[in-house]
Amino acid sequence: MDLSTLIGVIACLVLCIFGMIVGQQSALESVMSFVHGPSALITFGGALMATLTMSPSIKDYVNGFKSFGIALKKVEYDETEKIKQIIDLSNVARKEGLLALEEAANSSIDDEFMKKGILLIVDGTDPEFVRRILETELECIEDRHKSTITFWENLASMGPAWGMIGTLIGLILMLKDLQDISSVGPNMAVALVTTFYGSILANWICLPVAAKLKEKNSAEVMIKTIVVEGLLSIQAGENPRVIEEKLKSFIDPSARESLSSGGGEL
Repeated sequence: MDLSTLIGVIACLVLCIFGMIVGQQSALESVMSFVHGPSALITFGGALMATLTMSPSIKDYVNGFKSFGIALKKVEYDETEKIKQIIDLSNVARKEGLLALEEAANSSIDDEFMKKGILLIVDGTDPEFVRRILETELECIEDRHKSTITFWENLASMGPAWGMIGTLIGLILMLKDLQDISSVGPNMAVALVTTFYGSILANWICLPVAAKLKEKNSAEVMIKTIVVEGLLSIQAGENPRVIEEKLKSFIDPSARESLSSGGGEL
């Protein structure tokens, strides 16, 4: 579980409720004044249906909602450990040859992307083909991720839009009948509830989830890019120390100290 996502979502909800009840005599009555069925139906229903219209298919639409679990799931991407793993493989290849990498791939590597690259190298695949195959798979992974991120960004844009539509509907109905001036205030409050719902949908859920998925996508792409460059360097027979220095350029300078002892051999 990604605690930062969970804590952020809960804290935002608590702060909204606090803003509703602070300074009010009745907390429950204050909260209930923000609850309005028709407004929720217009805002959430309209935003969801508009997003469905924008989705390539119903399957993509459903998968978009399922990706919320990915935002809540904690995934560790350790570039330093991945580089160390590649350096270890380069040492094995330097001492025992490329064929010795097959045993390492089948016994100690859980990363399917990395294992695929190693097996391609062991099979004697041309380096240019290895790069094309791995980069094509990486591009497809990134495209799938971007499709999911776009779903949340579309929903985030539709929330405020449909909230404003609901507010306009409420204002039109209110202005159509102004005989009772005392009803203007309550009717205006109800009309503004839809705008509130739209802002909540976009800024409480959709945009934070999209940002979290972008961050996870960037981290995964970085790891896989390191794998591609590392494996191709091993296939080219480069010195492990040279490979280490090359891969260090992918990580933050502060993280390079853990590699300074040198996993590579001259």
